[in-house]
Amino acid sequence: MTKLSKQDKIDIYNNWKNYNISANLAAKEYGVNHTNLFYMIALIERHGIEILDNSYKDYSVEFKEKAIKRVIYDHETARQVSLDLGLPSQGMLHNWIRKYKEDGYNVINHKKGRSTHEGQRQTDSRASEANKRSQTEELKTYCRERICKKIERLSLPKKRKPTAQEIATAVTQLRQELHVTVSFVLDTINSNPDLPHLSRSNYYYTLTKDDKDLKNEKIMKRIKEIFEEHKHRYGYRRITAQLRREGVIVNHKRVKRLMVKMHLYAIAIRRRFKYSSYKGTVGKIKPNLIKRNFKAIIPDRHWYSDITEFHLNGEKLYLSPVMDGCTQEIVAYTLNRHPVLKQVMDMLDQAYQKHPALNGLIFHTDQGWQYQHAAFQAWLKNHGVSQSMSRKGNSLDDGLMEGFFGILKREMFYGFEKTFKTMGELEQAIKEYTHYYNHDRIKTVLKNHTPIEYRNMVLNKAVQ
Repeated sequence: MTKLSKQDKIDIYNNWKNYNISANLAAKEYGVNHTNLFYMIALIERHGIEILDNSYKDYSVEFKEKAIKRVIYDHETARQVSLDLGLPSQGMLHNWIRKYKEDGYNVINHKKGRSTHEGQRQTDSRASEANKRSQTEELKTYCRERICKKIERLSLPKKRKPTAQEIATAVTQLRQELHVTVSFVLDTINSNPDLPHLSRSNYYYTLTKDDKDLKNEKIMKRIKEIFEEHKHRYGYRRITAQLRREGVIVNHKRVKRLMVKMHLYAIAIRRRFKYSSYKGTVGKIKPNLIKRNFKAIIPDRHWYSDITEFHLNGEKLYLSPVMDGCTQEIVAYTLNRHPVLKQVMDMLDQAYQKHPALNGLIFHTDQGWQYQHAAFQAWLKNHGVSQSMSRKGNSLDDGLMEGFFGILKREMFYGFEKTFKTMGELEQAIKEYTHYYNHDRIKTVLKNHTPIEYRNMVLNKAVQ
């Protein structure tokens, strides 16, 4: 470890104070521990440059005892006490505390050089020595238990094996909390077969190695912002796409690694009950004109619809949307407390008001009774729309619509039921999500555009 001269310390402080050069960069440049550098800057900030003129000196037993008791009994941090007292290093106080505990809670002032009395004997009796050893063993047992519990907790999230960086960070924290040596912490960990092991050399290597993600700080900040903006709905692929939309060229593997490092995990898939409106043959069944060829070249050529239900506090809510096969946008939708025919007919009227040019359109649904109703089929016929139906018992024939329901419920309903106190709040949340889905949520199948952006892009190309 490089030893800094007084002028080095002054230069580092002035660069930090006047030019906003971070302590991390200075530590890397001078080859010193960044924690010690942070302490040095705080020490100068507190006491002025003159504090650097105070060389290491002997401290009295009374001075040490007051400092130790402020940490142990008054629960002040060792760093704060060290700064208040102007100690050259915060490690000095940690050493005093460790020796204080090892010596049976007695402060011993070790004098330099040989003793002037060759026959000096210990003044403590055998009983006193036994009492000290007993206290020391109790303290060590307590520390070992604390160490094991902290390291065990590292494996709790996702039941994964902690990284060397995470273990090294925990070891450093344990050193400071318990005021014990690195060897004591590592020996405790490595002697337990159920804990992840870390060698002494690997510990120091992990602490001193350069953080390869320092250059990724700006990207990591933006990743977290995107993750929060979209309410944890975006995984690493979609975040990568959003970054590229913003002009940041980054590999998806790097985004994935950085998200794991920041513990950012997208909402997990949950599957629940499914509503079915099929009640046997109640009307005329139409042929399957789509045959799972869901994609359309231009908007308003393939439309899809289905009904899904939401259960909340013993009540039910039904959503009936229309999705476009080209842009995958939700063209229109209706919400109702009961799956009645009027809900579907109102949905058709809304869709027609937004996009009245329906000649050549194929409208595809399952064999639900609403879609077999004479009024529904007459409306389609009167507007020049061809009707298509999935085969009986083949939900994949309506896979595009089913996929939307899965996304909708996974990202705003499953696992969030307790956030909706009333059915009215759930209805508002569905409306907000539908707008978000159309205008803000990018889709990889749409070349990383939102549905509305993709519609505009396709129509502009058609005009040109």
